[in-house]
Amino acid sequence: MIPSINGDSFATTVIIKIAALFTVAITFFCLGKNWSINNQQLIFFTATTTTISDQVTTSPNFNKFSNISAIINHNQTLKTPEEPLKIKKLGVLNEDGTMSNEFEIGEFDPDFVDDSVNTTRVDDSNDELKFTVKKFTLCSSNMSDYIPCLDNVEAIGKLKSVEKGERFERHCPVAEKRFNCLVPPPKGYRSPIPWPKSRDLVWYNNVPHNRLVEDKGGQNWITRDQDKFKFPGGGTQFIHGADQYLDHISKMVPNITFGQNIRVALDVGCGVASFGAYLLSRNVITMSVAPKDVHENQIQFALERGVPAMVAAFATRRLLYPSQAFDLIHCSRCRINWTRDDGILLLEINRMLRAGGYFVWAAQPVYKHEQNLEEQWQEMLNLTTRLCWKFLKKDGYVAIWQKPSDNSCYLNREAKTNPPLCDPSDDPDNIWYVNLKACISPLPENGYGANLTKWPARLQTSPDRLQSIKLDAFKSRNELFKAESKYWNEIIEYYVRCLHWKTTRLRNVMDMRAGFGGFAAALINQNLDSWVMNVVPVSGPNTLPVIYDRGLIGVMHDWCEPFDTYPRTYDLLHASNLLSVEKKRCNVSSIMLEMDRILRPGGVVYIDDTLSIMDELVKIAKALGWRAALRETIEGPHTSYRLLVCNKDLPHG
Repeated sequence: MIPSINGDSFATTVIIKIAALFTVAITFFCLGKNWSINNQQLIFFTATTTTISDQVTTSPNFNKFSNISAIINHNQTLKTPEEPLKIKKLGVLNEDGTMSNEFEIGEFDPDFVDDSVNTTRVDDSNDELKFTVKKFTLCSSNMSDYIPCLDNVEAIGKLKSVEKGERFERHCPVAEKRFNCLVPPPKGYRSPIPWPKSRDLVWYNNVPHNRLVEDKGGQNWITRDQDKFKFPGGGTQFIHGADQYLDHISKMVPNITFGQNIRVALDVGCGVASFGAYLLSRNVITMSVAPKDVHENQIQFALERGVPAMVAAFATRRLLYPSQAFDLIHCSRCRINWTRDDGILLLEINRMLRAGGYFVWAAQPVYKHEQNLEEQWQEMLNLTTRLCWKFLKKDGYVAIWQKPSDNSCYLNREAKTNPPLCDPSDDPDNIWYVNLKACISPLPENGYGANLTKWPARLQTSPDRLQSIKLDAFKSRNELFKAESKYWNEIIEYYVRCLHWKTTRLRNVMDMRAGFGGFAAALINQNLDSWVMNVVPVSGPNTLPVIYDRGLIGVMHDWCEPFDTYPRTYDLLHASNLLSVEKKRCNVSSIMLEMDRILRPGGVVYIDDTLSIMDELVKIAKALGWRAALRETIEGPHTSYRLLVCNKDLPHG
């Protein structure tokens, strides 16, 4: 019996050892899985790579899906589409950015919010922060066209002087007096007429203002036909139509080749933006600007037409566009005295005009022979000569100048010639609340900004001025530029292919944190019928020069303040990794309330940001009355980012 007992004992010992090893293995497996869920992967560049490779590494989470409710049990999180995006992971930006109009929507729960006050409260009595968001109520109907920083009557009334147009500049209300309600659409508002029909027709009830019809109907600007406004395509100086006028400019100066060396234009005092509207068919994108003055709804008409436009004024501050932004700047009866105050306003034109760019002026002093107008013409010739602009031609009511392509003329002027060159310490790209300066911004000695390839090649070309952007980067700027472009190209291609983006209304688009403009470039690559306002926040690096060098448009802005546009401007607002950054500086609910103001009813908001902020954003979205859906990113549930997609419904009745 003893041998039998020893044999059993030996077998028992082996079994115990195997069980122990199995238990240890299971324990380490569980610990490792728990660690992988609760610790996010860091994506970064190494400093050792010296070449750019076409091969990139995919995330280990790619194509893996799991039950997200185990991680977030208080929000509905939607799965990614059944067909996963086969994207090569680029370790450049934070995480994936995708856009969709096809998603599941949860019902709005009216008990979720309170009617009393429009505020965001943080309850930190527990370890986990809990956000209570009060329901936003409607503003009064007389605020349907409200632009907070331009309609601040109290601040404007306190101005010491308004003779230089100060009342048309930004005067934002202090935080305690900012609007805290939902700006309503006008009665009878309906979904805008789609582009390209909207170039010529818009609904009357969407912009119910007859002042321009009464003032400018005889100049072929705008007419009313029952429930619509019509835009014949004319202007004060081109009553026979913008197309004929553009042909005339090209014949005057054959080197002005629209859609090739002329890609980005600025139209000053744009009216209803027919100049920019007709340039779009020639592959030119135009920033159409005008103040909110006696013709206060001209920019609103432009935006309703689906034409890029902003409210802006030549007064006492620099405009919010970079140096060497525009290939051509146009002023047709824009009612600006370019020679006042030592030519300070034309010097601002000079700052924004690209090296070798063109200034087109159509105005009475060009062609009329009255004494005072002839004196104005001579003053203009004298000033442009001192600016080293080359006078090219005058034909009929149009005159055209060209800016020099380098500094040689500036350096060869006689001593003490006015205006002087700006001090070397002046940054011509420093534009946020910066006063105008009566000096010439010299061109970069290295030629940056002057040597651009023709459109459309310049959209994909890494521009010289990329090297002058102040960035904290582990890798070369060229590599960052290429990686951002590739990233957004693959994301947008997926949504066009799988989510039918070409059948979705995405005409007026804003990228609220634009980077190098990769998102906007991707929309162009997919031939989507849209234009993008690329916003560069003041809280990050100033990449606006790169955006313009690519042939795109954009503006600098501080999202702690309202934006200078009318309500109901954009069909899509895209905010990638923005709100978690700005939350450190200002109230997130104020930013989202401003987003609601500038978003069209029927429009879409797309936010991709950190998981930690999503609970708050979902609650604010519901308080705004948006239909909100929280989605996993394409990479699945284990990333530290989520996608929040929201719809703003059209008004009922």
